[in-house]
Amino acid sequence: MSPNLTFASEEAAYPAAATGSMPSIAPAVSMPVNEILTVQNLSKIFGPKPERAAEMLRQGLGRNEIFQQTGNMVAVDNVSLGVRAGEIFVIMGLSGSGKSTLVRLLNRLIEPTSGKVVLEGHDIAPMSTPELREVRRKKMAMVFQSFALLPNRSVIDNVAYGLEVAGQKKTERYEIARKSLVRVGLGSYEKLLPGELSGGMQQRVGLARALAVNPSVLLMDEAFSALDPLIRFEMQNELLRLQKEEQRTVVFISHDIEEAIKIGGRVGVMKDGRLVQVGTPAELIQSPADDYVREFFRNVDVSRFQKASSLLSRIDRGVIKCDCGTSADRYTNALLDAGVEWGYVCDEAGRYQGCVTYASLRKCGSAPIREALLQDVPAVSTDADLHELSTIALNQEHDVPIVDGAGMFAGVVSCRTILKQVMQRRAA
Repeated sequence: MSPNLTFASEEAAYPAAATGSMPSIAPAVSMPVNEILTVQNLSKIFGPKPERAAEMLRQGLGRNEIFQQTGNMVAVDNVSLGVRAGEIFVIMGLSGSGKSTLVRLLNRLIEPTSGKVVLEGHDIAPMSTPELREVRRKKMAMVFQSFALLPNRSVIDNVAYGLEVAGQKKTERYEIARKSLVRVGLGSYEKLLPGELSGGMQQRVGLARALAVNPSVLLMDEAFSALDPLIRFEMQNELLRLQKEEQRTVVFISHDIEEAIKIGGRVGVMKDGRLVQVGTPAELIQSPADDYVREFFRNVDVSRFQKASSLLSRIDRGVIKCDCGTSADRYTNALLDAGVEWGYVCDEAGRYQGCVTYASLRKCGSAPIREALLQDVPAVSTDADLHELSTIALNQEHDVPIVDGAGMFAGVVSCRTILKQVMQRRAA
């Protein structure tokens, strides 16, 4: 698999779909076709002389040196990225890497020093306070680590709060709030107070409140980190379920590598305020930008991210395209002429049917070739991971046939390749 990586020094160019409308005063900005949220050269410098610190950054000075000389802290340094509609984009890094500051720059809870945040084609930076308030209410909801629930209000009133502030009628906002509670599994808890709920249930209320306004982008700042491990696991699954059903666009902040690779379609790794690398979990594991990224994955079982699609070999010789009702003896000598041991039978459209050998074809004779297909050579999907492939390889000496989502024959992964990958993982 060829890596699809983006580094901080490059401009993000990810596809995503822009939908909805923004306040009319905000200027329109050109965006990639399928991109819903674009960050362009975004920086935040805390302190009395941000202009001087910015100039020192341009001169190549480091974060710590700038702080020692000016007292300014470079929290976010020239970050560019793009978020696709319908994906969960995880921003991760160690404490102090700038990830939480970055997510607050996205909705201007923190004012940027420089750069742009473009939501659905409109730059947020020049928006007035009323316009920005509307964006936060309707376009970019946020779920906080601390739950941020109103303790003296019932669950349903907490969920409906944003709709109430927006001036929606009580009957309408309650109807929306009830549907939102049902979506997070709290349909029967609407009359309780937050203090009567467990931590995980309170976080579900916070999630329901954000979903109630039907935002274009959902921001989640370490939303599950304060939860017990089991509840955290359940909330991660809940988020994946909602995303699968509704294709929400989520920007999720995390310092937990296991959480990031579980829920993230793509992951951005931050260090010292800079975005070091962006890619899918598999891409980051297979092609880390530097030792910092590589170290993140040192103790992670990466076999589940090594996919058959990145290991397969495409073959030409030995592929038999035919109607499976054709007699086997028609192809008996085909394998010998091709100089291969195994044949891979596909129908005329290219859909994989099974594996044959010279012996199985000869034994079948004039019977249909489908009767020559070996029963002990299973085909697996291009999404099969190294763990699954190695289990199969232990029980057979044949190459493993690989098919895509439509059942088309994609190639094979040899047992030798599987063994080599397993040994490399153990050595690492």
